[in-house]
Amino acid sequence: MRVMGHNALAIIVAAIVIYAIEFVIFAMLISGEQYMSFTGFTQAQAEAIGQSRMPFGIIMPVLTAIGLSLAIKWRNAPGLMGGVTTALLMAVFFGFGTSLYGYVYGAHTEAYLPVNLAHFLVCWGAAGAVIGAWK
Repeated sequence: MRVMGHNALAIIVAAIVIYAIEFVIFAMLISGEQYMSFTGFTQAQAEAIGQSRMPFGIIMPVLTAIGLSLAIKWRNAPGLMGGVTTALLMAVFFGFGTSLYGYVYGAHTEAYLPVNLAHFLVCWGAAGAVIGAWK
């Protein structure tokens, strides 16, 4: 199914792929204590917020998948490698670039920078592969 020239099913699958990879990274590979030390997030903040924001967690992968589909189309870079290349460029210049605000102006530590960069490269690269390869 295409919406304005974009494969809606590919976008949905790409968003699910991002969400699943993020779950593996941030819920299975990195402990809560380690995440809090990376980001400056305190136990008190975690207890005050609890799980209240979790339902909004799908918004970022969906917007990312839509944005990647737009960028791949604008670059006229279809196919697996076109999708991956576009996604990796977007991961560094937009995803990681924007996340640096948390380090420069926030409480994120230097140790979190390579974790976050790897997170964007893996998630966005996989999503770009799905969108680019899906006909």
